Amino acid sequence: MTLRELKAQTSLGEDSRRQFKQDVTNPDALAAEMAAFSNSEGGIIFLGVTDDGQLLGFTPEDIRRLNQLIGNVAAQHIRSPLTVQTENVKLPGGKVVIMLTVPKGLDKPYFDKNGVIWLKSGADKRRVNSKEELRRVFQSVDQFHADELPTKAGIEKLDKWRFRDFLQEAYVQEFPQSAADLTRLLQNMDLATDDGHLNLAGVLLFAERPEWIKPQFILKAIRYPGNTIHATNYVDTEDFSGPLRKIFDGAMAFVMRNLRKVQAGRGVNAPGTSEIPPSVFEELLVNALVHRDYLVSASIRLFIFDDRIEIISPGHLPNNLTVDHIRLGISNIRNPILVSYVAKGILPYRGLGSGIKRALEDWPEISFTDDRDTCQFTAAVHRKAAIDSEENGEVRGENEKGLQKSSEKSLLSSEKSSEKILQILKQSPELAAKNLAGILGISPRAVEKQIAKLRDEGLLRRVGPAKGGHWEVN
Repeated sequence: MTLRELKAQTSLGEDSRRQFKQDVTNPDALAAEMAAFSNSEGGIIFLGVTDDGQLLGFTPEDIRRLNQLIGNVAAQHIRSPLTVQTENVKLPGGKVVIMLTVPKGLDKPYFDKNGVIWLKSGADKRRVNSKEELRRVFQSVDQFHADELPTKAGIEKLDKWRFRDFLQEAYVQEFPQSAADLTRLLQNMDLATDDGHLNLAGVLLFAERPEWIKPQFILKAIRYPGNTIHATNYVDTEDFSGPLRKIFDGAMAFVMRNLRKVQAGRGVNAPGTSEIPPSVFEELLVNALVHRDYLVSASIRLFIFDDRIEIISPGHLPNNLTVDHIRLGISNIRNPILVSYVAKGILPYRGLGSGIKRALEDWPEISFTDDRDTCQFTAAVHRKAAIDSEENGEVRGENEKGLQKSSEKSLLSSEKSSEKILQILKQSPELAAKNLAGILGISPRAVEKQIAKLRDEGLLRRVGPAKGGHWEVN
């Protein structure tokens, strides 16, 4: 580097990649600076430069002392040892400024000799103090994952029926007969810790009541009128808890009942198609549930507005992943245990890194916001403006309520209306009568009457309880 280039660099002042030191005599202080750079993106320490950027430099004797100090610190005061580079820039008068380049570490995290992890914070540095932040550091370098976290839940909290069905479908294996065998199996499947407690992945996937163990990991859904958040005014709201599959099914039903239905040239008795393909929300909801940051104690939020649907996940994109990367299908696994089980059929899954691309192919009007300040990631699905119902056959809520009420009796008395309900429940067997009513544009009571008729005819039966069960079309 020339003197002119040095002056240009120091004139910019200190930041997260440049640090000025007039002199260094304490090896521990230099080790902290070097560890902070290596745990971040790397940087340059300018030795012989004051805090305000004045170039003072060192004598040849100082240079020999500092070179020995730098070598000792890099090799003995930091774990793991660092490989650094120095470059001397000569000043007028014969003195020298040392440019100490610290690379981004390949073996993060780096500790000083006292076992402290340092991180850059703007132009300064700070030590990692909390357990949560320490976990996040290890998570960022793929040495720790949140879904491995132990919980206080014993194996008695397992939903044995759900886990039994999964074993049979995924592994053609019977449910263990003894508690010891069950514990050993869960440990071998990376769902339990060495001391016999469920880890976070085990709780989220197979616990009977995950919300009793981890109440923060639920999904909150709200349908707002208009295009902004209201403090008290909403059209529809529901909280979804339980295992991940149950949360996914509930959130999908919430979205579908709050979207407009389009006839798209089909007959009046044919069920309308969703204004946005359901596959879009399948991909985005799976992405939110599986790839969110479970070190952040917050729920996923689903907001539906007139002009868009937002899915807000706790945690920004991991490591150096960017929005442009995920649009190209590049991914970074934050919760590998969850991903491995989702790939076995727990949730709709079609391949690592392909979800966002597939959603964009089905509906290009999706924007993504990676907010590192608030530590959250938002996917916004933009809705097209409502088109006049006379032009596209769309059911338009308030404008057609009178028509819906007048035709409701004749619609439900027809054979085609029965087929309509059966077709919908084949695709979404978890829907309740009120959800069907929203899709069909009729009253829940009318839907209940039609369902009762279908059950009497043996064409429809209920499997499981009213809450948590599903419909089976014969």
